[in-house]
Amino acid sequence: MGDESLRQVHFERTQNSKYLVHNRRGGTLPVGSGGPDDTDFTPVELLLAAIGACSAIDVDVVTSRRAEPTEFRAVVSGDKIRDTEQGNRLENLKVEFTITFPEGEDGDKAREALPRAVKMSHDRLCTVSRTVELGTPVALDLNDGELTVSSGDRPADPSSD
Repeated sequence: MGDESLRQVHFERTQNSKYLVHNRRGGTLPVGSGGPDDTDFTPVELLLAAIGACSAIDVDVVTSRRAEPTEFRAVVSGDKIRDTEQGNRLENLKVEFTITFPEGEDGDKAREALPRAVKMSHDRLCTVSRTVELGTPVALDLNDGELTVSSGDRPADPSSD
């Protein structure tokens, strides 16, 4: 794949179980383990946020062409399970939107477009949820190929969040 299709972030350790994630545009995001005094997002929370934000952007772009929403909220949830056979993962992933539009012709057009926009996001547009649903394999590489772990030989680490 070419450079146009590559998406990438890099991160650096700031202290035990705390990191700063950087994107190519200069943005940074603190990530932590979710301990009692840690307000940073955990990796699981980031996954939930990515699923919700991806779908929200899709829906917002389509509907806001017709009318600006008067309310646009979402709750993304999932149950974290520990499975000794298949490893830790989330189940029952769900994005619940609350979106309203003003009264009038433009608001009616946005309301009419809303169900289709949500369906299109789920079925083909949202890269994040499509990747999760299709089960794209993830490879881990250590020190430029010294060790590569990929599907079929994944060790389970019950402490990973």
